[in-house]
Amino acid sequence: MESGYFSEWLKSYRNYLRMRNYSPRTLDSYEQVIKNFGYYVWLRRNTDVSKLVFYWKDFENARLDTPVEVTPIIVNDFLSFVSTMQTYKPKTFHRIISTLSSFYRFLYSQGIVTTNPLTGIDRPRIKQQEVKYLKHNQVLRLIDSIEDPRDKLIVRTIYATGVRVSELCNMNIEDIDFDEHTIRIKGKGDKIRTVFVDEDTLADILQFIGTRIIGPLFVGQQGKHISSRAIQHIFKHYAPSGITPHKIRHSYASELYKRSKNLRVVQENLGHTSIKTTEIYLHTDIDERRQVYQQYFPLSESNNRA
Repeated sequence: MESGYFSEWLKSYRNYLRMRNYSPRTLDSYEQVIKNFGYYVWLRRNTDVSKLVFYWKDFENARLDTPVEVTPIIVNDFLSFVSTMQTYKPKTFHRIISTLSSFYRFLYSQGIVTTNPLTGIDRPRIKQQEVKYLKHNQVLRLIDSIEDPRDKLIVRTIYATGVRVSELCNMNIEDIDFDEHTIRIKGKGDKIRTVFVDEDTLADILQFIGTRIIGPLFVGQQGKHISSRAIQHIFKHYAPSGITPHKIRHSYASELYKRSKNLRVVQENLGHTSIKTTEIYLHTDIDERRQVYQQYFPLSESNNRA
């Protein structure tokens, strides 16, 4: 069993994630979580047992030259420390636990640790919240209410393709295949995927770009790609309160699944790595629920007749 310090394997882990096309922002987030944990472990191992009460300022004097092999007890103590030092939402705790678990899965695969100390760690429950989104006809009414041609096309393109705001901002004219009705998208981690677009939206795009054949589809300041802030401003100006570009993406996913019942296609169109992420976007349609109830529940009228 090869030994190693946090300082050594944190660099190796970051390189591993980089090779898997994780974004720089995600890499920084993962690294900070692991650093904080490494500092905590160092303090636990290098502080008088009678003074094992730490604060964030103590991390300034901590180092990462301590072995990565730890017990689940230390992990639990670290999570308790984090919860007492700052109020975190359950989603944030999930992210911290997932980051550490991923790090230790990597270490285990490299033969650096004997077990993953995160395996038995309980994760806080996340309340399922009703996500506000618009139904198909509501989205169409929103689009029809927008007078500015560019702004109207921006909202329509998000709904027609289900792309993220960042993906829409970076969309180029040369990425659009008008014959195949597709658009080439560079998503999170620079992953490339193809999304589909309807004929009417393509016709609006053709009219919008005029004689331009390359460059940003939606042009912002100084001829560069439009900024995400500009798109947020468009929604703030036209959309109902609480309706954001992400909610229109949510509407796209919900409507596509409701009609197709093909979760895998929805996942690929959205560019989700995990299908569990896709499931958050989906709703069981009330008409579908009514049909199932009437068909299968023994007290329903149709089943009583049978």
